[in-house]
Amino acid sequence: MAEKLRIGGFTPFTAIDFPGELAAVVFCQGCPWRCRYCHNSELLPARAPSAYDWDQILVFLAGRRGLLDAVVFSGGEPTAQSTLETAIAQVRELGFKVGLHTAGIYPRRLRRLIPCLDWVGLDIKALPENYPAITGVEGSGMAPWQCVELLAEAETPLQVRLTRHPRLTSDDEVTQIRKNLRKYGINHLEVQRCNSEQALDQTLKFLS
Repeated sequence: MAEKLRIGGFTPFTAIDFPGELAAVVFCQGCPWRCRYCHNSELLPARAPSAYDWDQILVFLAGRRGLLDAVVFSGGEPTAQSTLETAIAQVRELGFKVGLHTAGIYPRRLRRLIPCLDWVGLDIKALPENYPAITGVEGSGMAPWQCVELLAEAETPLQVRLTRHPRLTSDDEVTQIRKNLRKYGINHLEVQRCNSEQALDQTLKFLS
């Protein structure tokens, strides 16, 4: 049930997390990857105590109808929780659009969610073969690129983002990623500078 959604954080108002919409952001607890530049390390443990009660958040959102346009599920990795689908349905019942921030770890789960999503922010971290050097997980590069294909085929409103540390991602790799995205009809890649001061791998502070 959605009331068991594990929540590590909540932002009641933002104008930057869903393009063109005023939104609230639910930060879902847990992620199976340990990306070296991750700056939300407190959201990584899947079984950490939930910082917020989902029912209370629903009550808050019900009181913001007409003031907010959308709810964004972020993380962590929101698709790591099977209860996300029910939570999204409850948000839509309140009349909100739904956005999703995801690293594309679970393509099958994302496929089920796509019809309920109004916008997706997808993190692409590298070319498939270079993912393990960032995530620490062997074979982690295939799923995100499968999600690129799924979202492109569904024509879901999409922003593809890449967090870049100069020692982890070269100019040539960024160029190749852009070329690969264009094969799916995605012509823009948003490149973001990583926050190395709060990176999970603190050696990155000395490598930039």
